[in-house]
Amino acid sequence: MAHHQQGGQPSSTEGIERRIVEKNRRNHMKDLCSKLNSLLPNNNPRGEALSRADQIDEATNYIKNLETKVKMAQEKKESLMQRKRSRSDCSSTSEAPKTEIREMGSSLQIILTCGLDNQFMFSEVIRILHEENIEVKSAHSSLAGNPMLHVGHAEIQQPFQLGTTAMSIERLKRFVDGRGENF
Repeated sequence: MAHHQQGGQPSSTEGIERRIVEKNRRNHMKDLCSKLNSLLPNNNPRGEALSRADQIDEATNYIKNLETKVKMAQEKKESLMQRKRSRSDCSSTSEAPKTEIREMGSSLQIILTCGLDNQFMFSEVIRILHEENIEVKSAHSSLAGNPMLHVGHAEIQQPFQLGTTAMSIERLKRFVDGRGENF
C-alpha cells in the first residue's frame, strides 16, 4: 500500500523506490549500450569517447553497412550458382540428343548434337555404321556453345546396300532417340 502525505503527494518511500527502479533502468541501458559498442569495429581514429547517441548512430550505420554487404554477397552467390547451373546444363542430359541424317545418293551425312555427357553416342553411331557395312570417310567433333556437335560423312560401298540404307538410318535414329540403348 502506498503511503500518502498530506495533499495527495506520494510518500518518500514510494519516491525512493521509483528513483531506484529508474536508476536500475538507466544502468541496464548503459550496460546494453556498452555491449553494443564493444561489438563495433573501432572506427574512432581520434580515440574520443562518443556520446550514447553517437554510439547508437555508429551501430545503426554499421548494421546497415553489414546488411548491404550481405545483400551483395547473396547476389554474388546467386550469380555464381546461376553460372554453375548453366555450365552444368551444358553437360546435363536435360536436353535430348538430336540427330539429323542426310542421304545423298550413296553418301550419308550424320549430324549429332548432344551434351558433353553423351559424347559416347557418336562413337556408337560410328560403330553402328560399321556393323551396317557403311564406311565412315570422316568424323569431326566440336564444342559449339552449349552442346557438342559431331559430324560424320559415310559412303555406302555396294549398290545392293542402297535398299538397306533406310533401315540403317532408322536404327541410328532409334539409338539416338533411345539415348544410348544398344540396338
